[in-house]
Amino acid sequence: MCSSGTRSRPGRACSRSVTRRSRSSQRPGRGPGTAATADLRPRRRRPPSRSTELSPCAQVAARPKGTAGADAGRARRSLCLGAAALSAPRDVVRVPALSDGGGRMSDVTRVAAIDCGTNSIRLLVADVASDGTLTDLVRRMEVVRLGAGVDRTGVLDPVALARTLEMTRDYAATIARLGAERVRFVATSATRDARNRQEFVDGVREILGVEPEVVAGAEEARLSFSGATSVIGDGHEAPYVVVDLGGGSTELVLGTEVPAGEFSMDVGCVRMTERHLVSDPPTAEQVAAARADVRAALDVAEAHVDLGAARTLVGLAGTVTTVTAHALRLPAYDRDAINGAVLPVDVVLAACEDLLTMPREERAALGFMHPGRVDVIAAGALVWSEVVARVAQRVAERGGVLADVLTSEHDILDGIALSAARA
Repeated sequence: MCSSGTRSRPGRACSRSVTRRSRSSQRPGRGPGTAATADLRPRRRRPPSRSTELSPCAQVAARPKGTAGADAGRARRSLCLGAAALSAPRDVVRVPALSDGGGRMSDVTRVAAIDCGTNSIRLLVADVASDGTLTDLVRRMEVVRLGAGVDRTGVLDPVALARTLEMTRDYAATIARLGAERVRFVATSATRDARNRQEFVDGVREILGVEPEVVAGAEEARLSFSGATSVIGDGHEAPYVVVDLGGGSTELVLGTEVPAGEFSMDVGCVRMTERHLVSDPPTAEQVAAARADVRAALDVAEAHVDLGAARTLVGLAGTVTTVTAHALRLPAYDRDAINGAVLPVDVVLAACEDLLTMPREERAALGFMHPGRVDVIAAGALVWSEVVARVAQRVAERGGVLADVLTSEHDILDGIALSAARA
């Protein structure tokens, strides 16, 4: 329901003002009268504009003069097909330092970060400067659903495992082509829960030549916090509660510069879909059971994370960004429009309710909806609505007001890349 008491039309979120980073003109899909303010000003990042990969010319320009010819040849090759050995030449590259207007040169380390979760596997290849500045070269996300059925069976499905390892080979080719000096592969919820995870670990090691890390929930939370807070501008008051809503788990972290408390809940969009929301659309009984599950997990989490201390609530990962795209009424997924969006709490909750109750066919028709998220976004929206409502409630109990929610496209993947550079 909209705050005015009227329900939004299917496929559209309630019409409310949202704030975005300042632009000279409105983005497609936004309603009139939307305020534009600076919300998420990257302090230590200069990602490529609108593209997930720098152009070959830009990649060559970023390299030392002695390697430009070799890189030019590599840059013309295809990104995606074929496996490549990771014995390709690796070196510390140089790019113009961001802090001096590009006039001087600063040593940077080229790193590759892979985040393998329950629903998706993601790659970031980036140059990280000594001051923590991170410059994206490639940022990719593929839905492989490694965690399909793990909540029920406790093992990784052979088909899902093969699908994920094949995408790892694809990523390995990109990493080799771009000459990453350091590679860190992090596996999270689904792999943690699987009895046969060693089979996956062995497969990744054979492909990449590095030991994949099956991290605990607390480490996952810390990496998410590091990635998200690395770009939060001064306009957002600390302490932050950062929420990374994944396929099998949801991490909650409270902190300012470093985490003061963190907890990983075993609730996520894939797990809640498989456990509860089996109808299309889900029945009232299924929704009630899922909400009870999430609320019980939040009760436990609050023993570790003081939600009422939040001054800014930050949401990360695919569910949150998809809900944000729906609230902004985007005609297509637009990372620049989503990153840094500040939405009123009631608008977030209305968008979540809309996606929860919308039939699958209507969800699939939304221009911003990734095909691999159509079947699990209802459960993800339910989880996000429960988290937002709980944080708002706890802040209110202390006499405060949580008016808005901040969405960030920078998350655990960025945290993995930063940690790899420090290794």
